[in-house]
Order: sequence, then structure tokens, then C-alpha cells
Amino acid sequence: MDWLLRLKSEPQCQDAAQGLHAWLAHSDGNRTAWQSALRTWALLGEVTPQYKEFWPAKPDANVVDHRAIRRRRWPAAVAFAAAAAIVAVFAGPTLLLRLQADVMTATGESRVVTLGDGSQVNLSGGSAIDVDITAEGRRVRLLSGEAFFDVAHDAARPFTVEAGEAKVVVLGTAFDVALDPSTTTVQLARGVVGISVMGNAAVTEMAPGDMATVDHGSGEVVRGTIPSGEIGAWRNGLLFVNDVPVENVISRLQRYHSAWISMPDAGLAQQRVTGLYDLRDPDRALQALVQPLGGKIRSVSGYVRVVSRF
Repeated sequence: MDWLLRLKSEPQCQDAAQGLHAWLAHSDGNRTAWQSALRTWALLGEVTPQYKEFWPAKPDANVVDHRAIRRRRWPAAVAFAAAAAIVAVFAGPTLLLRLQADVMTATGESRVVTLGDGSQVNLSGGSAIDVDITAEGRRVRLLSGEAFFDVAHDAARPFTVEAGEAKVVVLGTAFDVALDPSTTTVQLARGVVGISVMGNAAVTEMAPGDMATVDHGSGEVVRGTIPSGEIGAWRNGLLFVNDVPVENVISRLQRYHSAWISMPDAGLAQQRVTGLYDLRDPDRALQALVQPLGGKIRSVSGYVRVVSRF
């Protein structure tokens, strides 16, 4: 991957081309690593790998022509547009969150905030909330991530939490809400809450130890139970999941990982898992998550992890 990044930054450098040629000739392991790097780069979004000529015609081929490394330089305007698009993709969602949120946490940060009514909210890494507390009511929107709520009792002002398609209404209680790409999960530690789906008047009542998952697409509410010690376990650096898609677990690990995690394999993303993962070591947790399913982790410098099954 270091060779690939160097060639991307110095496409006309003959020293780099000759160095790669010598490195590839040194061992079968180097040639295998080079193939893996090219495939990883393709998964990151290049439909046609720019160095496809370096892919061996057969698995045992080992001769490469370093002259194929040369590529056409982009015009300055095209390069600027590409850079702007990349900034929009990565910075756009964060900017939108900043405009909407009253409280945000950074990657890997856990923060406890006390609201104006005395309620406390413990936010996990990479989370954001919008708070609206008035004399008439109390409303919090979970915009991103996960949060544990310890709500101050106030019979005159119900406390409402909205996350994705789920809406939770309480008077005074403690519960956890996790907003994932396709679902919202609520786990109740203390008290009684009612959970409903946006646009649907039906309310599902929950008791301590209950767990409810709302599917954003269908609006279906799936109920289950969870040991009290596992509710909001992320506050102690642990992540418990029970029969959830891999993409949801990766979404939660992303809140604790400084690198961007890419998983272009939709089939792997939908595999369901149950397990316990250590949020204090997200790379190890990522490995433990996908390895039993035949997945592998590719590191692209220190800033990107690509999850695939090749």
C-alpha cells in the first residue's frame, strides 16, 4: 500500500517505478501484497484500477512492466473539483450535524451533560443531540450515535426522545438509545417508557430489562430482553450486540475509531452477529467481528480500513 500511495502521488517518477519493479521481483509475498493493495484501492471507489496492468494475468505470474505505471495528469480544474467533492462527502455530514446539534462528542469521546431540567445524558463517541426544553415539554433528538438517558421525574412535562423512526416518551427513567444505519434500539434500565414509530399512534410499553428495535424501513418493532448489566455497557468500554447486522456493529465501532471504515461488501454487511467487543481497542474489535465470517481488514495508511472477504 505504501508503494501504491507513492505511485499515486508521483506518477512520473522513474525511481519509484524501478523500486517497485525490484520489490515485486524480490518475493512471492510482495507480489501477493501488491495484488491485495490494488484490489483494496479498487474497493475504495476506483471502478477501473489505474494500475490494472500490474495485475498478473495468472495467479502464478510474477513479471511486471514498470513502464505501465505512467498515467495522465488531471487538469487543475478537474483535480480541484475532485478535491471539492471529497471534502463535501466527508465534511458535509459533519457540518450539517454541527448546525443542528446542541451537544456533540468527538470520535472515542464519552461525555455526560446535565440538561436544564436536571436530566443527565451520557453520550458515546461520535454522537450528537438536539435539545429543546421549555415550560411546556422536554424534547431531545438523537442525531447520531448512542446515548444513555437518566431522566428527572416531572409528571407535568413528559420527556421525549426521537431517534430515526423511533420515538420514546417517559416521565422519569433510565434507558439507552442507539441510532444505527437501518435501526434504532432502545434498552430500558429503570422505570417505564412507551416507544412508537413516527407516524404511527400505536405505543409499545417497555419494562426494565426490555429491549426494542425499530426498523427504519418497515417500521416494525422487534422486542427482546437484555441483562441489566449490559444496558449502556459502552460506558465501560464494552459493546454487547445480539443478532444484529454487521453494518450496525461497524457503525458503532466507527464512533471509537480514528480511521474511516469502509465495507463495500453488502453481503457481509448484512450478516448477523452476537458478541462482546472491546471499544478500547477498535482494530482488534473489528478483527473479532468479521474474521469468523471470512472477512479481512486492509489498512490504507492510518486513515482508512477496508473490510472485505478476499
